Amino acid sequence: MTTYYCYEETPIGDLLLAGNGDQLELLGFPGGKMGRRHDADWKKDPSRFEEARAQLASYFAGELKSFDLDLSPTGTEFQCSVWGALTEIPYGETWSYGQLAKHIQRPKASRAVGAANGMNPIPVIIPCHRVIGSSGKLTGFGGGLETKVFLLTLESSAVAPELDF
Repeated sequence: MTTYYCYEETPIGDLLLAGNGDQLELLGFPGGKMGRRHDADWKKDPSRFEEARAQLASYFAGELKSFDLDLSPTGTEFQCSVWGALTEIPYGETWSYGQLAKHIQRPKASRAVGAANGMNPIPVIIPCHRVIGSSGKLTGFGGGLETKVFLLTLESSAVAPELDF
């Protein structure tokens, strides 16, 4: 099966979007431990990602709070359950790894939840940036901590914008 890709310019850099043409399978950061570039045998076709690109633009403009895209992340059953739970973290809020583990009925699995969170193949859209340490500190992020801070600030600003008198 052919994998299609394109790059989308965003405030956090050029994001790699890849998938089978109908479903988004991967969003890669330009840097950090989850930095990704396309494979040589992938076919460039931005038209395959028009809806994802439009929703990302709306998200970065502070207008979109929840993505509605056909996603196909590849992972284990446990990873997929964690990724599904990530989409239930409300926009502008954060949960700890422990809260996320309890949410999926695995209260002792916070380390495993953290590992699954770090393997999320579609960050931003599946909002792994909304997970923080139990102390409230920001923890590692595949796109780099600066990107995580940017995303959390974007969301918190859209939830409680500064009043301008």
